Amino acid sequence: MGRSLADKQDMVAVLKDDLSEAQLALVIDYKGLTVAEITDLRRRLRPTGTVCQVAKNTLMGIAIDGQDNWQPMSELLKGSSAFLLVKEDVSGAIKAYQDFQKASKKTELRGGVMEGRLLKEADVKAIGDLPSKEQLIAQIAGAINGVATKLAVSINEVPASLGRSIKAISEKDQDGDAQTDTAA
Repeated sequence: MGRSLADKQDMVAVLKDDLSEAQLALVIDYKGLTVAEITDLRRRLRPTGTVCQVAKNTLMGIAIDGQDNWQPMSELLKGSSAFLLVKEDVSGAIKAYQDFQKASKKTELRGGVMEGRLLKEADVKAIGDLPSKEQLIAQIAGAINGVATKLAVSINEVPASLGRSIKAISEKDQDGDAQTDTAA
């Protein structure tokens, strides 16, 4: 049984809301997936802040109408489509989808849209190869920690070096005094 007009309007409103929060939208062909497999995909995507919406292409077309940054998606709206709307971890979401795709071998990535640009499968894979948000934070923290450690060692080395220099001068003066005492 088809959906009523009110249901369709609600679905369009949900899609518009999800799109307003999304950084990236991926379009996949989900033909052949079971309900359990779709549920598994959603479970894998949830930790990355991604929503998997199965909707008719016409409803998504209505949702993106008038939104310039999502307009390129209209080229991808054909066949049975599921929409992965990534709100947080873009790289993590792509990796989670790729893992699911390797396990199921039933879906096909048609492409995506990010910041008003149409992304082909190769573009999406390139974004997926980028380090995740957590990895980038760890790299930055490591770099900052390395700089701070070097700075602390350098600051600590100045007084130590000064102390060694003073000690060397005083020992030289004592050796010089001792030599003048023995010469006299």
